[in-house]
Amino acid sequence: MALNPTDGIRSAPTTKMGILRNIGPGMILAGSIVGSGELIATTRTGAEAGFDFLWLIIFGCIIKVFTQIELARHTISSGKTSLAALNEVPGPRVLNGNWIIWYWFLLFIAIVAQQGGIVGGVGQAMSISLPLTEEGRKYNEYVQTKVQLEVAQAELKNQADTDTERLAKLNDQIVDLTAKFETIKQTPVAYDDKYWAGILTLIAIVLLVWGNFNFIERFCIFMVVTFTLVTIVNLFALQTHDAWAVSVSDIVRGLSFRIPEPTEELQPLTTALATFGIIGVGGAELIAYPYWCLEKGYGKWIGPRDDSDSWLDRARGWLRVMQWDAWGAMIVYTFCTIAFYLLGAAILGRSGLLPEKSELIQTLSAMYAPVFGAAAQGVFLFGAFAVLFSTFYVALAAQSRLAADAVNVLGFAKLNEAQKKKVVKGLGVALPAIAVTIYALFPAPVWLILTAGTMQAILLPMLGFSVLYFRYKKSDPRLRAGKVWDVMLWFSFLAFLVIGVHLAYTKLFT
Repeated sequence: MALNPTDGIRSAPTTKMGILRNIGPGMILAGSIVGSGELIATTRTGAEAGFDFLWLIIFGCIIKVFTQIELARHTISSGKTSLAALNEVPGPRVLNGNWIIWYWFLLFIAIVAQQGGIVGGVGQAMSISLPLTEEGRKYNEYVQTKVQLEVAQAELKNQADTDTERLAKLNDQIVDLTAKFETIKQTPVAYDDKYWAGILTLIAIVLLVWGNFNFIERFCIFMVVTFTLVTIVNLFALQTHDAWAVSVSDIVRGLSFRIPEPTEELQPLTTALATFGIIGVGGAELIAYPYWCLEKGYGKWIGPRDDSDSWLDRARGWLRVMQWDAWGAMIVYTFCTIAFYLLGAAILGRSGLLPEKSELIQTLSAMYAPVFGAAAQGVFLFGAFAVLFSTFYVALAAQSRLAADAVNVLGFAKLNEAQKKKVVKGLGVALPAIAVTIYALFPAPVWLILTAGTMQAILLPMLGFSVLYFRYKKSDPRLRAGKVWDVMLWFSFLAFLVIGVHLAYTKLFT
């Protein structure tokens, strides 16, 4: 990959409109995280912890941006990819890779498995919308009745006693749903989600082999923005329903730095910290972001590093565009994450519903039922398909690029530009096929996603340490930010360290 060729050098825009026309990598990043981090992991945390971890969710979205920008600043200005730069961080080495590169390799495997959970979620959404078999139709009826019954029972419990008319309707609804549920008797066995996952994987392969940066960019922006708007509208409309409304006291509770007590069935802190690894900019996305910046053209437009004032002006200009891109994307996915978390806490948490396994999508669709009624499932299924397929497609596009670069970084081969492109296209076929096979053998989307989230959270302190090393030992002094920025880099590193050590200890020793 020719990172900083001499041709194509150009000055950065200085107007706000010019800057906005040149952003884009951040929205690709948002497209790769909204599905797994926001839609699935965040709502699961809300279901387990209620409103108590709202503070952690907001903190997780904001704190990583400092590391994201600093890593991108170093790679874009130096002309090195993320993996090549990280391989220069001091520490133990095996063969041609250091400790961070080999941990990334283990994470890479987990992320492919995570994408199996993602495409399984898309398959579930499609199997609900368009079941392919009679068994699939019966299974949908079973799960939908079960979820509706649990939501109605929870709403009856939370409904104000003064609304007698609503109480009578809920009682009648519960009686009807209970009678319907009793006639079904047992859970039907169906494989429609796996069939659909296979079909959608083939579509993703075609897009990965054919797609380029501009297509990926437009695809992500459309998918993410559409469902984000629907979700925010849903959250605000929920305020008209007494049983599900989010009150000021709920928000205050969520911002009070509470840590809910674990139970035999639930470990909300462990779930929340695993979610921390993938909400906002996850560890994998932090490494992937500079690749999208380079593919957008920021590095090429700056040109090879030299001591000239013209290079410095270009570098400062395009790094400013990159920062607009990163902060703008942060605003989008933070609002989206908060909306999903509040929905999960308000409806799933109060109903005692946990999104998991083959009932994942049906359970999540309950978050839209109070507002959209009979149309809730259709609204949610469109959104779930949009963000989950977007995540599956974009995450594997990024991992294909990282894996191709790793071949060079680890010295397995010396690939030129044309050879790298062939490897990326080959991985665009292989990685989705592996991911869907994992889901077919182990259909537990939430577990696959949270496991990768845990590994990404453990990666965060490694990346925090790395950017500090770049900041003090490698970066061009002319491009360094001020002391306040340094304080935030240290603060984010310490926060990452505490969370990563806690998760590692929890997983290994408890």
